[in-house]
Amino acid sequence: MVPTGPYGTWPSPIDARLAASHDGRPDFVGIVGEEVWWTEPRPAEGGRRALVRRRADGTEEVVLPAPWNVRSRVIEYGGRPWAGIATGGDALGGDGTRGDGSDAIGGGGGDGGDGTGAGPLVVFCHFPDQRLYAHRPDGGGEPRPLTPLSGTGGGLRWADPVILVDRGEVWCVLEEFTGEHPGDLRRLLAAVPLDGSAAEDRAAIRELTGDEHRFLTGARLSPDGRRAAWIVWDHPRMPWDGTTVLTADVTADGALTGVRPVAGGPEESVCQVDWSADGSLLYASDAAGWWELYRIAPGAVGGTAEGSIRTDGADGPRPVVGAPLCGGRGEEFGGPLWQIGLSWFQPLQDGTVAVVHGRGATSLGILDPETGELVDAAGPWTEWAAGLAGDGSRVVGVAASPRSGYEVVELDTSTGRTRVIGSAHTDPVDPAYYPEPQIRTFTGPDNREIHAHVYPPHNPDRIAPDDELPPYVIWAHGGPTGRSALVLDLEIAYFTSRGIGVAEVNYGGSSGYGREYRNRLRGQWGVVDVEDCAAVAEALAAEGTADPARLGIRGGSAGGWTTAASLAATSAYACGTILYPVLDLTQWGPDETHDFEAYYLDSLIGPPDAVPARYRARSPINQVERITAPFLLLQGLDDVICPPAQSRRFLDRIAGRGVPHTYIPFEGEGHGFRAEATLVRALEAELALYVGVFGIDRLDVPPLELRI
Repeated sequence: MVPTGPYGTWPSPIDARLAASHDGRPDFVGIVGEEVWWTEPRPAEGGRRALVRRRADGTEEVVLPAPWNVRSRVIEYGGRPWAGIATGGDALGGDGTRGDGSDAIGGGGGDGGDGTGAGPLVVFCHFPDQRLYAHRPDGGGEPRPLTPLSGTGGGLRWADPVILVDRGEVWCVLEEFTGEHPGDLRRLLAAVPLDGSAAEDRAAIRELTGDEHRFLTGARLSPDGRRAAWIVWDHPRMPWDGTTVLTADVTADGALTGVRPVAGGPEESVCQVDWSADGSLLYASDAAGWWELYRIAPGAVGGTAEGSIRTDGADGPRPVVGAPLCGGRGEEFGGPLWQIGLSWFQPLQDGTVAVVHGRGATSLGILDPETGELVDAAGPWTEWAAGLAGDGSRVVGVAASPRSGYEVVELDTSTGRTRVIGSAHTDPVDPAYYPEPQIRTFTGPDNREIHAHVYPPHNPDRIAPDDELPPYVIWAHGGPTGRSALVLDLEIAYFTSRGIGVAEVNYGGSSGYGREYRNRLRGQWGVVDVEDCAAVAEALAAEGTADPARLGIRGGSAGGWTTAASLAATSAYACGTILYPVLDLTQWGPDETHDFEAYYLDSLIGPPDAVPARYRARSPINQVERITAPFLLLQGLDDVICPPAQSRRFLDRIAGRGVPHTYIPFEGEGHGFRAEATLVRALEAELALYVGVFGIDRLDVPPLELRI
């Protein structure tokens, strides 16, 4: 017989260190010859990102030992930090692409270009100094720098590289600081010599574009190397609000000329652009309300072809309108561009396109652009990350499910077979301790739908008394233009296996459910997100799923804002865990946060000059008299996105008001925690908060020291 035990008291084999060791996921996959490469987290090694390769014989090895950290700081959230090519394979064309049309990241390639011998060549960004380095891991020796250091502001930063070995260059996004203020910078496309001549000489870096636009993605080259395409946008828009696709001709000497817009607009978000094998331009746009795939025929985007740009607009040239390839499904074929170089689709040599698509949960499919037929890959995965690579009949991505963490998965399009080839999930404990998620849709104010994943308490070794309802914690995701994915998360299992339920709320404003759902948060941040989270909490209590007296809320970044705002706006919660939050809207802007989100509040709250009172009224820092529930505040001291100053001012306001709280700052941590010791401390402190507030009798959890 299974013993009975009160909720929250159950013993669990999932401790904080185990959960921390599985934090993060592999990403930025690429195909290098016959090998597959990717980056993955190393919490036990200070939270660095390691570059890993899977050799043709199936063995995995780390390409760069500690302390090498393959991660970019462009727009602070980073982007694709590496590119690789294999030598000894197919000859590279003049644009650095293979003869079969795949890009340089995807493999191929003859020798030469950097003069350091045979074997794969990788170019990567090292996080501590943000320099680009070149390395041949099979040739011995240390990585050698390609770019110089800069002592101005945040220095020189790089993302989304493409190696063009026949040109002897790597093309990248360059973010260059020109002063000490967060907004003193410029972004452009740049060509870095592979021979190392720019390692100490900024002047040796060739600028491919000017800095006319505040933000841009890396260039994608057409199969013949004669055209380039990239995405741009400007303040105050975020990339999920409105972006523009630009194309240009590539001259014989590698210059970009004839830059022209071909897709997108102020109220149309294009999140990815690439070329198909026949020279068509593919892009993912939400012009019809969902991010869907469009195609522009080669003659409409090349050179000065007639009809390449419509000129019937009073505001000057307007982009051509691509033909939808798989529209009307009510699904997303793209997502929010939080990092530079994300990819939701991958053109394949046979003309088909690998796509990540879905509503809420996502699948990997193969789309035939000629017929619109979409065939999904087999497998248990319910979430595919925005990062695909393809070569020949191979498609590689990163996927997870409610029973498995993120792993590198390969699809053979010729056979339809899928298999895990890297970072394979292994159960660190009996999977009987994993939670069983429920996909729920709740009803909120104005009869609106609210999407959520509910994880009831679950432990095979204990059952709860019949007369007890479980405590629940509402999880508010970051972004807020983001989404909680339906995947195995050992941090969730850490709580559910102890008898504390979790409900992840994809509140109005979340991505994955179309533009209309995303736009619910326009001007309503701190209202809709707060109401939706409360509606889910109250519904769980009303239906007898959760104990109404033992409800908590937690979140990081924008989720930290929603948590703090919720504690001020509603009495639904007994406590809250606030991680690296926004707390003071009047200061969180160009002077206090990074450039990427400096004007994000223009859409989330409203233009500050037009609605200044709204900024003051909604800020939790100005509502401290309404906060009575205990809270835990966790903050990285190196955070430049939600800086510690926000937390310090908030704590100064709350001091002496009789509100029990604990503040834990973490040295060396930025926005989002990565080091194992930090993750363990944060998780144990959070559990201690719930144990104390919910009245749970556990002797293995030291009490959290709360100030008032």
